[in-house]
Amino acid sequence: MSDARAVPDVVDLATARALIATLHDELTKVQHENASLRHQLDVLCQRMFGKKSERVDPRQLQLALEQLANEPGPVSEPVEMDSGETPVRGHQRRRPTGRRPLPPHLPRHRIELDVADADKQCACGHAKTRIGESVSEKLEYQPASFVVIETVRAKYACPVCHDGVVEAPAPPQAVEKSLAGEGLLAHVVVSKYVDHLPLYRLEGIFAREGIDLARTTLCGWVADVATALTPIGDQLRREITAATYLQTDDTSVTVLGDHGGSFKGRLWTYLDPLGQQVVFDATATHERDGPAQILADFRGALQADAYAGYDGLYQSGRVREIGCWAHARRRFVEAFMTDPQAALMVARIQQLYQVERAATDLSVEARRLLRQEQSLPLLGEIDTVRLDLARAVLPKSPLGEAVRYLTNQWTVLQRFVEDGRLAIDNNRAENQLRVVAVGRKNWLFAGSLEGARRAALLYSIVQSCKLVDVPPFAYLKDVLVRLATHPQRLIGQLTPKAWAETVGRQAAAQPSPILSRSQLAGSARSLQYVVCRTLTGCRSSQQGLTTRPRTEWDSNPTHRPAS
Repeated sequence: MSDARAVPDVVDLATARALIATLHDELTKVQHENASLRHQLDVLCQRMFGKKSERVDPRQLQLALEQLANEPGPVSEPVEMDSGETPVRGHQRRRPTGRRPLPPHLPRHRIELDVADADKQCACGHAKTRIGESVSEKLEYQPASFVVIETVRAKYACPVCHDGVVEAPAPPQAVEKSLAGEGLLAHVVVSKYVDHLPLYRLEGIFAREGIDLARTTLCGWVADVATALTPIGDQLRREITAATYLQTDDTSVTVLGDHGGSFKGRLWTYLDPLGQQVVFDATATHERDGPAQILADFRGALQADAYAGYDGLYQSGRVREIGCWAHARRRFVEAFMTDPQAALMVARIQQLYQVERAATDLSVEARRLLRQEQSLPLLGEIDTVRLDLARAVLPKSPLGEAVRYLTNQWTVLQRFVEDGRLAIDNNRAENQLRVVAVGRKNWLFAGSLEGARRAALLYSIVQSCKLVDVPPFAYLKDVLVRLATHPQRLIGQLTPKAWAETVGRQAAAQPSPILSRSQLAGSARSLQYVVCRTLTGCRSSQQGLTTRPRTEWDSNPTHRPAS
């Protein structure tokens, strides 16, 4: 039986030419599909197994440029794959010449060692005189401690008529009737949302120290803290939307459904790079409703990727679109893996970033003038290369797709040169999402959409603390005490930025007290267990806390990560 795919008999020259043309077109199509699939595989392998921040070797760029015969010559610096970072100039680190001194703010516990009395006598018969001392320092670590705080409220009554009993009022609490003190609540939040510890691990850490805190109890505390901090989160949103320049980005997060299963939710970040504040938001989908709701009152410049969900905001006329050169650069760097024609565009974009590095420490107006002088001509050269590539490359090739993205975004990508306040890319917004990317590798999923929204609120708080160099633990512990009595009309005083400008610096500068050496002499593993409680009718059994003697903690294989 003959093969059904066999070439049919050719009876004339015209038929042969038509058949050859058809086969040639089919072969070209298959080759293009094969090249596209190979490129996708290369990019996927790079993202999964390669370094997060990769650089294109300058010699590789030089070779590609020489092959193209467009602009031969050395390229001075490497170009990074986009990872939320800009390339930095190489520099030589000074080799340390000795051990660095220990921080002076740490408490010192002095231990004096004296020589024996017999050695204090000289051979000549006279007593030796102390002429100095040799001091050496050793850095010691003491595990975090637990302390039980008993709040005793005195009661008074008349001894004659036994009437008119009075009692000292209970101190205000951010979380009413909670067994946990503000320090413990702050520690749980920081452990999960700053140090990326899922609560089941924190439960195990506490269990090793002889304290049984159920995971459900820890989840309840996180929810209570989020509820207490909600006014501050709302104030952050108001201040963010009152800004005139924002950067935004989003990432996916797995969320458990109410009726079983899971779905891909989204966490959005809205960064005010000038005001040093950030807000996160959680939505069930990637639809435009999320940004539209958050930015309903925003008026100004919005820097983002080319996501179509922002188009409604741009069309309203109150939001001006600013392009991101990092997203444009990423596509050309990926295309350079398979097509050397991308080398010239990569080199040109690199020169734009060199101007940005030179403008880092300049004022807003000086940065604008420098961009007008140096970046504007570079944009003209990039436009020329873009047009040449658009005529030369296949539209569906990796390089063709990079050129198409650049063409579609060309107008908004040039706007950063008009205003010295604007950044060349929104990498700072992408950096804010790194904490989510690291965290979801540990806690894996959010237990519900409401849990994802609580996570967004707490991320807003702790990340805003980082932007103003405030320790999240010190901030949370202090603010949780203040919230109970702070007027709601003055809630703006408790945002991380405002707190840092007032009481934050003094509170954060105070060193934490540590136990003396004499207290540690009893046992190398002795700890004081800190559980904040009040004697106001709060029962340990109702709050999920029990204590037991210290034993080797046996991990339960049924434990699984959970929010």
